Amino acid sequence: MTRKSGTVAEPASAKAAQRCIMPECGAVYGIRERIYVCPKCGGPLEVDCQIAVAPDGGALRKVWESRGASREPRDASGVWRYRELLPFDDSAPFITLFEGNTPIYEAPRSAKYSGLEALRLKHQGCNPTGSFKDTGMCVAVTQALLLGARAVVCASTGNTAASLAAYAARAGLQPAILLPRGQISPAKLAQSMDYGALVCEIDGNFDDCMRLIQELGEDPSIYVANSINPFRIEGQKTVAFEMMNQCNWRVPDHVVVPGGNMGNSSALGKGFDELLALGLIPKLPKLSVIQAEGASPLARLFANLPPSAARAGSPLPESLPIEEHPRTLATAIKIGAPVSWKKALRAVLRSGGKIASVSEQEIADAKAVIGRDGIGCEPASATTVAGIKKLVAAGHIQRAESVIAVLTGHVLKDPDYVSAYHRGTLALETGAGSAPLQIRGAFRNAPMHVEASKSAILQLLDRQR
Repeated sequence: MTRKSGTVAEPASAKAAQRCIMPECGAVYGIRERIYVCPKCGGPLEVDCQIAVAPDGGALRKVWESRGASREPRDASGVWRYRELLPFDDSAPFITLFEGNTPIYEAPRSAKYSGLEALRLKHQGCNPTGSFKDTGMCVAVTQALLLGARAVVCASTGNTAASLAAYAARAGLQPAILLPRGQISPAKLAQSMDYGALVCEIDGNFDDCMRLIQELGEDPSIYVANSINPFRIEGQKTVAFEMMNQCNWRVPDHVVVPGGNMGNSSALGKGFDELLALGLIPKLPKLSVIQAEGASPLARLFANLPPSAARAGSPLPESLPIEEHPRTLATAIKIGAPVSWKKALRAVLRSGGKIASVSEQEIADAKAVIGRDGIGCEPASATTVAGIKKLVAAGHIQRAESVIAVLTGHVLKDPDYVSAYHRGTLALETGAGSAPLQIRGAFRNAPMHVEASKSAILQLLDRQR
């Protein structure tokens, strides 16, 4: 996806540019060029919002905080509220469903399970379509409008599709989504259909869908909204701004996120970098990414990095050994060839974080523990708590350190997983004729058949004490 077809005139007040992140290249392009990777070297692009000439950080902080009580639509959005650090001028249209403004919960049971004194959960599943994708999609669809696109497309494991369908519908554009047939939660698929998307079910996995998207991106009437799109990252980076605002600008020691296509970790890394450059935070939190074992190409690469390559500023590896047949019940991160892996790896190395993987059993039990805190999430989100438990045991996270785990999707994104776990029927197909991997839930809570009498119910309640 390197053609510049459909490029439109730059606004006179353009305050940003698109820049290749590869140090040996560093090519710069206009903010309204329809490109997704660097045309010169094929490297990832990011938006440079020229932080060096941005307003004083302290003044920005006051402006952002004052907007929290405003009813003006741009101020009410947890993304557009931070528009001084977004690549648009004041005349640009903006698409919003009042995304962002998601809570941070104290999670004492999850903390105890993980080996921490305290743990906070930033729940991005409280966004309008139930996932973190909304914070990036509102910006990507706004850019699509500015470029005059007719249709907005994405490859998806479910959440991106639902978000794209909603925001494109809001903007009056045609959404089209490519899904791996039979591998998407019915709840996520239902969202996309209800919002009017053209749903294309493809034989293959997410990575096959992504290859098709790269071909479709050559058409000037089509705009690609996957996380390879740097404007998606611009919206998602505001989660870092909102998180620090909610923390009264006190930086946690660690922020832990799930790892799928790696847009989320890339965005948070960029957001924290910009806050540091503005002087709004004194240090970066250590950013760690957790993948499912059956879809963990970046975790494997990270584990095999020599010490000389695992430091901030080290040259990034040329390639990522992909997972040809990713397998995990956490379908939101069932991705074997994440397109934003270089940005994510750079963010982790800059901050001193880790990239690790967790088993299906660890994910399932961590999800149930999160539920015991009264906080529901989809399976992919639970990799964070499972990963924190592992990082505490390994000594990377200390018991008394402050930690925020990002939950990326709502519990109702995959209700079948929840029911199967608690009923004892959750299993992962392993392929190659092998028997399915049965998940033996340590925190099962199956329904009980009870006699329809007061005394029988009271007896059950007594046994629960």
